[in-house]
Amino acid sequence: MDTYQLYIGGKFVDAEGGESKPTFNPWNGEAIANIPVASIADAEAAIAAARDAFDNGPWPAMTGAERGEIICALSSKMKERMKDLARLESLDSGGTIAKTGADAFLAQRQMNYFGTMAEKFNSEPKEIEGMSRPGRSYNYTIREPIGVCASIIPWNFPLMMAVWKLGPALGTGNTIVLKPASDTPLSAMELARIVDECGFPPGVVNIISGPGGKIGELLTTHPDVDKIAFTGSTEVGKDIMAKASGTLKKVTLECGGKSPNIVLHDADWDIAIDGSIFASFYHQGQVCESGTRLLLPADQHDDFVGQMVAKLNSLPLGDPLDPATKIGPVVSGSHMSTVLDYIEKGKTEGATLVCGGERAADGDLANGYFIKPTVFTDVTNDMVIAQEEIFGPVLCVMKYQDEDEAVKIANDSIFGLGGGVWSEDIDRARAVAGKMRTGTVWINDWHLLSEQMPFGGYKQSGIGREFGEEGMNEYTEVKALHVDDAKTRENKPWYDMLVPQDAAE
Repeated sequence: MDTYQLYIGGKFVDAEGGESKPTFNPWNGEAIANIPVASIADAEAAIAAARDAFDNGPWPAMTGAERGEIICALSSKMKERMKDLARLESLDSGGTIAKTGADAFLAQRQMNYFGTMAEKFNSEPKEIEGMSRPGRSYNYTIREPIGVCASIIPWNFPLMMAVWKLGPALGTGNTIVLKPASDTPLSAMELARIVDECGFPPGVVNIISGPGGKIGELLTTHPDVDKIAFTGSTEVGKDIMAKASGTLKKVTLECGGKSPNIVLHDADWDIAIDGSIFASFYHQGQVCESGTRLLLPADQHDDFVGQMVAKLNSLPLGDPLDPATKIGPVVSGSHMSTVLDYIEKGKTEGATLVCGGERAADGDLANGYFIKPTVFTDVTNDMVIAQEEIFGPVLCVMKYQDEDEAVKIANDSIFGLGGGVWSEDIDRARAVAGKMRTGTVWINDWHLLSEQMPFGGYKQSGIGREFGEEGMNEYTEVKALHVDDAKTRENKPWYDMLVPQDAAE
């Protein structure tokens, strides 16, 4: 069994006191690798290394092209290791190999994007249009790195989430301390080994594993950390935002969702049924923007649900490394219990269970954390299962009479991360999408994200954006510069408000 180390200041080191613990495979409960457990002192050392690398090291002073070359080298090495990274991700998270294979491919592509985008972040001046006047002044802005960034990532897409945080921070000239989730640290710790081969100056990238409460709080409150980036639950995001306020850190938060999936009367059912299954049950529903609230026309509801449930009941559950497996385990025993508790709440609230609703533990599944794909009908939007993020293979189906009611139901949520509309009339779908209060809307599709397009949420789904130029900008400060072109004291009469030209002569 492999043993990993913390990566601090360009060196691999054991956790203070040598403490480590195994990470487990949710398919069979077996230990996969030993992971170091960072202490407060370890986290402080990582922050100090990042601080020194930013304040005194070469990284922030490099051109964007120079930084981009190293970041793209990291992408190339990740590409060489895609199969290994996908396998580790499946072992650690329970994601099917089809899913983690896609993640490994996308992660290296996304890292390459951040490397190429780095060339645009060279502190080059951007003139403020219409303000500069020869003989008076020149006025422009530049973007500069914020400084030391701390990033806390979730367990559902560990490798990609590491890239989503590392890429823009590094591309814009910052240094970073990255903490993976305690349940799924393996791919980030493996990524540290790849980072070490790429020529980053010491301290630019620091990757530490440890308890989220203790280490996360230090990263969030430490005065030498300039920005905190978090992906995870809304509850934890609120706590991070509150604690970061003590030092007025820059904060980006990508938090929870309860995304509405509106099927219009004229949708192509071949696409909409399979698409709705994909929207809700991809990675066992453990996706922040999953389409977990399915809104159907009342007169089409029963037929649509019947066809969807028949397909769901045919999906094979099993070993995530088996290419035939479509549904893997959820990430842990504790999370399985949480999801099963929500299913019981749905029953108690009066929703109708039409499939699933229980743990799958027959035969080879007995040692894993499997939940059968679950669908509730007769759900009203005030139910707990309709309002709270379950983060598991549970779909809530609701009826609507017309588009206005569908939009009203869709927007009746504290969340606003994702959403979808299915229709053969694209103009009609766009009109509905335009009324939805959510950061991303898919039309006749779901889950497809591009590193070139901004991603983030409205309302309590988060603050800020990831991906695209907007996502890169989240890791910069804007500096305004006023450059005098008047050149003589006589051409500066505003000084006379305080200091007459003949004062004290």
